[in-house]
Amino acid sequence: MKSRVSAKFEMFQEKRQKPLITYITAGDPDLRTTHQLVLEMERAGADIIELGIPYSDPLADGPVIQRASQRALQAGCNIDEVFQLVENIRKDTEIPLVFLAYFNSVYKYGFERFLNHCQDKGIDGLIIPDLPLEERSELQEKMRDYPIDLIPLVAPTSEERIKEIVTDATGFIYCVSSMGVTGKREKFEVDLNRFIGQVKKYTSVPAVLGFGISSPKMIKELKYLCDGLIVGSAVIEKIEEGLADGTAREKVYEFIKELSEAKI
Repeated sequence: MKSRVSAKFEMFQEKRQKPLITYITAGDPDLRTTHQLVLEMERAGADIIELGIPYSDPLADGPVIQRASQRALQAGCNIDEVFQLVENIRKDTEIPLVFLAYFNSVYKYGFERFLNHCQDKGIDGLIIPDLPLEERSELQEKMRDYPIDLIPLVAPTSEERIKEIVTDATGFIYCVSSMGVTGKREKFEVDLNRFIGQVKKYTSVPAVLGFGISSPKMIKELKYLCDGLIVGSAVIEKIEEGLADGTAREKVYEFIKELSEAKI
């Protein structure tokens, strides 16, 4: 069964356009605001939403997303509440939703229990940044029975492992544009054209760029290299800017609208 993510990419490829994927941490600053932000981002032009499950030690994330996780955890957010959030969001929208979760969260919750909840509540994809290639097979095998994509991350340093990483991938390939953790970048040191070319050599699954993309200017420059773009930390910075005066929704909407217009 095809996921909403795969269907969305097929639609965009037919139109020769690139989807915008935006990331926020579930429960930051609270679950009600997360629900509202998902709807605001869709209204502003986001095509797929990544929801981060808050985690106490998010190794792949920079300080901005780390702060978001801490705010969510301090507010008492847990996985069961995130699933309830998704169920509530699904009453208002069919936009593709992807979880970004750390392996320990999924493992402790239980693979089958987690996947059943994803299917029942309406999650379409799963990104696990700390899931090693060598340990992926067990979860990948279980996911064959679900309309949920296991989305791999591939880095410029992956080199000879790229072919193996993207084998059997569905949804999209998360191409990490920068070394290190998530966060805004002023420029990219990697030859992204060569990097994306290496990925596309081994798979027809859409190659999407993330890590460090933070402005409409970057969207305009990078959209020709890949099949979609991911913006995360820069969105959360807009949430932080609006926390004091309650304008987070407005700031996020305006920012996503600018990003969406840049990808056309």
